[in-house]
Amino acid sequence: MTEPLDADMFDAMCPSGALPFQIGDKWTEMIVICLADGPRRFTELRVPLGAITPKVLSATLRAMRRDGLVTRTAYDENPPRVEYELTELGRSMLLLIDAVRAWSSQYLPAILAARQASERLDA
Repeated sequence: MTEPLDADMFDAMCPSGALPFQIGDKWTEMIVICLADGPRRFTELRVPLGAITPKVLSATLRAMRRDGLVTRTAYDENPPRVEYELTELGRSMLLLIDAVRAWSSQYLPAILAARQASERLDA
């Protein structure tokens, strides 16, 4: 028999609500990977991200800047140039991303098989 869930199991003050991304937020993770080798311009980020819209990229970069993960540097040039770069905090996310990639590499076949089995049952 399982133990009943504790009412305080999910504390309202739990720090996970303040995390800069949720598991599955692919854009933050992908932007961190794109910036791993150094600063990039907005248009340079759009190329490898392909499917991201400018609006979503802007919003994600703004959120990442707010959370201290990236810096935004505007250069007074003609045409204007803006670069985004990982902060030390943002760079530390590469460790998490590497761990998720390793886990995914090991367990993705099982997840895909489970999804196929579920689709067959639901059909």
